[in-house]
Amino acid sequence: MKIFALGDLHLAGDVSKSMGIFGENWKDHDKKIKKNWERVVGDEDLVLIPGDISWAITLEGVKSDLEWIDALPGKKVLIRGNHDYWWKSISKVRSILPPSVMAIQNDSLLFDDIAIAGTRLWDFYGSDFSDYIKWISRESIGLPPEKDLSADSDKIYNREIQKLNLSLESVHGRAKKIIVMLHFPPFDFSFKDNEITMTLQKFGIDICVFGHLHSLKKESMPKFPVKKWGIKFHLVSSDFVDFVPIRIL
Repeated sequence: MKIFALGDLHLAGDVSKSMGIFGENWKDHDKKIKKNWERVVGDEDLVLIPGDISWAITLEGVKSDLEWIDALPGKKVLIRGNHDYWWKSISKVRSILPPSVMAIQNDSLLFDDIAIAGTRLWDFYGSDFSDYIKWISRESIGLPPEKDLSADSDKIYNREIQKLNLSLESVHGRAKKIIVMLHFPPFDFSFKDNEITMTLQKFGIDICVFGHLHSLKKESMPKFPVKKWGIKFHLVSSDFVDFVPIRIL
């Protein structure tokens, strides 16, 4: 079994959202993903999808995207991204997942002796990613704006740290290797140690994959994968990796 990762699929769901605001490279990006996925991933392989899966806003609306993912080779593991508005309770999400698709929330999955854990995370104070991100607003897909979450950032961030701990604690020493999926990056470009990276170190994480970042100036970026604190970090946003699932193990 090979393990791949590819985040930020941003499939259209039932809102027919165009990704053209991110540039010409996003034109027909679903076709690029399908072609590359079928080229590199086998039926016995595993693909991690760390969030921003679909623009759908309801469980009914996301079903066609989940079926599209299911039809691709391999088994797939999902976590929620900040734009997965369709993701309700984990029990409801799991009730509509097709056969080859699994989801993680406050828990983990074991494949032979490899554990997959993770959570969405949130932006943390001091991050310098804002210069590199073009945010997609709810208004751009025809939805009313959300309330300003700035006042709630501490609460959301702390809750996500708790979810990360719950997920990692659920491994219970059953695995020889632990891979963590995050949607938001666990550090900024200065690579300063923080509560997230210290948590990953505490649990002896081997590999961490994350997405969320788009329209990056690659010449200004570190070269990924990056190895820090004994952990190999992969940035796997679709556009950053040219819409090709990246083999991580």
